[in-house]
Amino acid sequence: MAHVSRNFAEGLGARHTVIAIGHLLPPSVARCLMLHTHIRAVTKVPFSDGRMFYSNGHGFGRGVASRGVEYGVDRVSMTEYLLNVSRSWYFYYSSFTPILSSLSSSIILALSLVASVTVKTFFFSSSLIDICNMAQNHEDLAAELHEELGERVPAEKKTDLAGGYIAPSIDEKKSLDKQHYASDPEFGTTPDGEEPNDHEKATLRRVGENLPASAFLIAVVELTERFTYYGAQGLFQNYISNSPTGADGAKGLGMGHQAATGLNLFFQWFCYVTPILGAIIADQYLGKYRTILVFCGFYWVGLIILWTTSLPVAMEHGAGKAGYIVAIIVIGLGTGGIKSNIAPLIADQYQRRRMAIRTEKDGERVVIDPAITYQRIYMIFYWCINVGALSLLATPFMEKYKGFWTAYLMCFCMFNVGIVTLVLRRKTFVNRPPQGSVITDAFKALGMMIAARNTDAAKPSWREANGKTKAVPWNDHFVDELKRALRACKVFIFYPIFWVCYGQFSTNFVTQAGQMQGHGVPNDLMQNFDPISILVFTPLIEKVLYPILRRAGIELRPIARITIGFWLAALCLAYAAIVQHIIYSAGPCYEHPGECAAGQDGNTKLPNNVHIAIQTPAYIFIGISEIFISVTGLEYAYTKAPPSMKSFVQSIYLFTNAFGSAIAEALVSEAKDPNFLWLYTGVGISSFVTGCIFYAIFRHYDAQEDAMYDLDRDEPTLTHNGVEPKTVDHE
Repeated sequence: MAHVSRNFAEGLGARHTVIAIGHLLPPSVARCLMLHTHIRAVTKVPFSDGRMFYSNGHGFGRGVASRGVEYGVDRVSMTEYLLNVSRSWYFYYSSFTPILSSLSSSIILALSLVASVTVKTFFFSSSLIDICNMAQNHEDLAAELHEELGERVPAEKKTDLAGGYIAPSIDEKKSLDKQHYASDPEFGTTPDGEEPNDHEKATLRRVGENLPASAFLIAVVELTERFTYYGAQGLFQNYISNSPTGADGAKGLGMGHQAATGLNLFFQWFCYVTPILGAIIADQYLGKYRTILVFCGFYWVGLIILWTTSLPVAMEHGAGKAGYIVAIIVIGLGTGGIKSNIAPLIADQYQRRRMAIRTEKDGERVVIDPAITYQRIYMIFYWCINVGALSLLATPFMEKYKGFWTAYLMCFCMFNVGIVTLVLRRKTFVNRPPQGSVITDAFKALGMMIAARNTDAAKPSWREANGKTKAVPWNDHFVDELKRALRACKVFIFYPIFWVCYGQFSTNFVTQAGQMQGHGVPNDLMQNFDPISILVFTPLIEKVLYPILRRAGIELRPIARITIGFWLAALCLAYAAIVQHIIYSAGPCYEHPGECAAGQDGNTKLPNNVHIAIQTPAYIFIGISEIFISVTGLEYAYTKAPPSMKSFVQSIYLFTNAFGSAIAEALVSEAKDPNFLWLYTGVGISSFVTGCIFYAIFRHYDAQEDAMYDLDRDEPTLTHNGVEPKTVDHE
């Protein structure tokens, strides 16, 4: 009988055993029996969702204490045991048909009564009186079980002749997948629109939201600015290096390839230094929107200078070189001020700060995750950037057949479209007001951290505890946000290596394309395969790859995505090195394309006998790497920055590009034949090694993403007029 009772308690009738003991025996005896009965051996058995219940593998009886110590657990009451066993076997028992369920219930009731009395008689009679006295202080067993298990019974429950619950058939049961099981009453079911509990965060699929219309308008403005920037900058290599006589294409400044690479890299460097100035003006004085308008004015003037000094009449009078130098400085100032503010401005349009539950049309319950929405925002933002970069499909042909000035004029006209859109739709944009001296406060707090060698040293609570009497104009939360921003800045330290790789496609890759047979295709047209690859692969990654991975329970967090970007950039440079080896292995001039006698046709330099199309995969690899590393950098700079320092942290991220350009500038002396092969090889290896080191150092950051987002959970909702005062009291 003890054997029967043991198997029965472990099996389908666990819940009915409790009902029989609780209702058929006198209440005091039932309580005594339950309190004195323990599990001899406790074994962990997992639920499908990873939670655990405890199962008795050896029946019940005395001698429990030693077994409990052996398994590292305290003695467990029969109540807990039956609760855990019944939770597990409930799912199996519910698969019986109603007739079999009723029959088994009747048999189980009879067996449970006999078995329980038998076990009690043989094992526990000696201490029954003491146990009964102790039992008076406990809640009634039936009430306890009803409280625990009653919620599992539907409102319209079916019962058998003995009053037991008849579970639904398999066709009637809910699926036990993660989406449905997350509604387990033990954790609670969160209504739509409310913040999910920890269990729902861990088990439900996470999704993003649609973007507001104002975000798309800002993306269009960025599209026009990037159309202008890439359309003009993509021609600079040829504009600077081409002969004034037009011997090797459209008439240029005649300064040679090395000078072209050096000036081009200086322009890129300057464009990524000036964002710091734009960020300070925006965060402390004007706000993002007004700052963008001011720097658009500088940009507009620079384009006028570039266009007018590239006219044939101006170049004939020697205005070309001076005009170009002045133009790239003014344009660099303008684009830098726009860059540091337009990326955070588009993310400001999205106002959700906390996760929320939503039920999809198919009944699936999902978690709306702001992190995924921000990821989507910057995917779309970067996609629009590369739509603008397609200006290089037109400008090289305009350069070739009409001259550089026509291409610069088209860029100027397109930029005016962006300015008009920005002005006319100004009332639709969510605008965060300037925050006063927040950047100054941040540097003061940073100085305190460095002086004390403690990142908490700037907190008022820490200062008070350590006898610092001087008051500071911020609170502990401000310091926590600053620490989060510093974390982002540490991640950005490795970015310059990527920018060295990225910079090759608009400089040395153009030169490499010119060393191959173009068959009517201008060498600087090949750059378009970079934005084209981004336009093709961005929707595939955002709409196909990421959702598939999420459904499989794999979330590519920022650090993992950045690492993949480094490795793809390394693959790009490895391929470029292979192409360069093929060029050097082909005639007529081998390692010095266009420089030998066989490579001269009058005033024209002939390329080596390699088709230009072989270079295409290099642009595709660098384009895909941008989706992983550059988009994530924009996202990371915004989400990890304090609300009052979004533009400034964005400018720090952009400044890493300036460091990359500086490193590339140092490599200009090697940017010549026959050194290109080893230049590409060295840069590619550096990118791969950097990716490995980066992941080893920062991979634990991915596990802390949700906690970082929670710092912004109480931020107020903004409008186009703002809701915050002009200055923010950090106290």
